[in-house]
Amino acid sequence: MLSWMNRERWGQAVIVDQQAIVRQPKDPEEIYRQAVTHAIHTLVEHFPRVEICLDKRYTNEYLRYELEKHIRENLMDISPQLALIRQQSSYTRKELQAADAVAWAFFQKYERQDPLFYDVIASKVVAEELIEKRQWK
Repeated sequence: MLSWMNRERWGQAVIVDQQAIVRQPKDPEEIYRQAVTHAIHTLVEHFPRVEICLDKRYTNEYLRYELEKHIRENLMDISPQLALIRQQSSYTRKELQAADAVAWAFFQKYERQDPLFYDVIASKVVAEELIEKRQWK
């Protein structure tokens, strides 16, 4: 689950139903890359000049590079756009900790069928998209 937010309003949540993926990709990180790219693509369509701070999920520099490369290749169809991308530890960025709490609320809603925390933030959610791909490309 990924979400984006801005100061004026909350943004979109992208949820991937991994149970619906019949053919898993060879690289399991591809699911994460596709979901992040989809969320960022939607963000940049609405806000073409944006600074994006992603959780520094990977300690491996190559995996961080592959994530950013995948994002940038899929933003090329949006013009003009300026997307600055940084990957930082959620320990040092309070807004990433808040995004983690929001992601946890969606996780509880979809994986545990427990909407308790989601209900607290539901009025701030502008869009929610569940991706149920039968075949992952």
